Amino acid sequence: MSTSPEGSTTLSRVRAAYARIEAVDRPEIWIDLRARQEVEAQARAIDERLADGDRLPLAGRLFAAKGNIDVAGLPTTAGCPAYAYHPAADAPVVAGLRAAGALLLGTTNLDQFATGLVGTRSPHGAVRNALDPARISGGSSSGSAVAVALGIVDFALGTDTAGSGRVPAALNGIVGLKPTRGLVPTEGVVPACASLDCVTVFARTLPEAEQALAHMTTGAAPALPGRPGGPWRVAVPPPDQLGAMDEGWAQAYGAAVRRLAAAGAEIRSIDLTPFTEAAAMLYEGAFVAERYTAVGSFVDKLIEEGGEGLDPTVAGIIARARDIPAHRLFADQDRLAVLRGRARSELGDADALLLPTAPGHPTLAEVAADPLGANARLGRFTNSTNLFDLAAVAAPAGEVNGLPFGVMLIGPAYTDERLARIAALLQPAARVAVVGAHLTGGPLNPQLLSLGAVLDRTTTTAPVYRLHALRTTPPKPGLEHVGEGGAAIEAEVWRLPAEGLGRLLSSLPRPMTLGSVELADGTSVPGFLCEPGALGEAEDITAYGGWRAYLDAG
Repeated sequence: MSTSPEGSTTLSRVRAAYARIEAVDRPEIWIDLRARQEVEAQARAIDERLADGDRLPLAGRLFAAKGNIDVAGLPTTAGCPAYAYHPAADAPVVAGLRAAGALLLGTTNLDQFATGLVGTRSPHGAVRNALDPARISGGSSSGSAVAVALGIVDFALGTDTAGSGRVPAALNGIVGLKPTRGLVPTEGVVPACASLDCVTVFARTLPEAEQALAHMTTGAAPALPGRPGGPWRVAVPPPDQLGAMDEGWAQAYGAAVRRLAAAGAEIRSIDLTPFTEAAAMLYEGAFVAERYTAVGSFVDKLIEEGGEGLDPTVAGIIARARDIPAHRLFADQDRLAVLRGRARSELGDADALLLPTAPGHPTLAEVAADPLGANARLGRFTNSTNLFDLAAVAAPAGEVNGLPFGVMLIGPAYTDERLARIAALLQPAARVAVVGAHLTGGPLNPQLLSLGAVLDRTTTTAPVYRLHALRTTPPKPGLEHVGEGGAAIEAEVWRLPAEGLGRLLSSLPRPMTLGSVELADGTSVPGFLCEPGALGEAEDITAYGGWRAYLDAG
């Protein structure tokens, strides 16, 4: 049988996911959850393909898609049942992930027509926060973010026009990647504002998010002149330009700035004014008219028929956009061009702008009392990103009063990878378990050292593995999780920067995979496993107790 990223079969991971869905009891996450039997059948097929030697980089990874993204076999509703249509094919982003072996569980709830940052504007119910059900999850990609945060799926697709792929990440303590517009196709996505929309990805870690994103893009980004290894230049606004924030949030932001400085980043000041002025234009100006272009005629017709299934706040925003005069749009475009120029001048040669992702985390009751005001406040730092054609990464940066606090790094188009490298500096150090050529003194150990890795300890795995000598150059072993009939295998645990783990994952050659390795003390850490298809002709060397003992005996 095949091993997934968790050291188990894809089928067992699917069963665990459905058990988790039942345990968390959050039906508002989903619009359409696929039948368990159907998903299990696909899981068996993936396991069989892996056993036959197929290369499926995302095998065993479970994901969900926001309900405005086409999934063959499920209706696309954009959070409005009356709008539903049945796509003939997957959106390209979904197709790319499935082709790589990822398995989709269903479509997720959202602020209707992707209009909102709160996660409450849906006839399917408000999506409650993953950690505090009395608070909002953030929107519009609410269901996708909470499905990831609750551990149901490994990653999920969202969309981002004004911050919908970042605000829910911050409020639920996960990662949100908003790529440069055009890197990820939007074909098969119900538009909100077609000229600004992006498909995004949520995951619990940066490496997982980046791995998924690699199978969603249209191709390589244009080559940019750059400084691939830093030291990074990070712009930050003065505290008085952040505006009113929740208690403790300004201090948490200051701590994130200091953490980057301690990691070697050069911190410089920036005038945030052009960013916040442009942010206010997204909904208060004429650009909202594009939302009417997308679904306005449908909304008008449904209102005439009684408005059943329409969220009243969303309907009001879209309907009012119908009457915006054309001259106002041209005036706003001119003003935006001026602000964009000022923003680029302020950024100068900085690699990134560091901001809080949101200024606070409202309760469901607070949003219900002031739906427009609460939403506008949440977009203070995110609304301008797509208007300025920038890339962004949202990442966890600690807690305030027991709830997640998140920041985002914003940079010029096509600096997506650079932003992720800087964001990784904010994350805790990662650990990785090695059992073969990466061991101290081994031929691949310099690869770990080059990533800044430091030996944590020498130990053994739990007695649930078998070790095989692979026919590779250089020689290396394959670790297989078998459960009963396994043995303890010598292992080393190395500590390395979180960004180093991501680079290690992206450079793994076939047949190696990165999965969860159980250690003798009962803990689990990421480590190297092997595709089952490569073990057929490999010698079982488990009896030696480890790779070094096997080499010494030879």
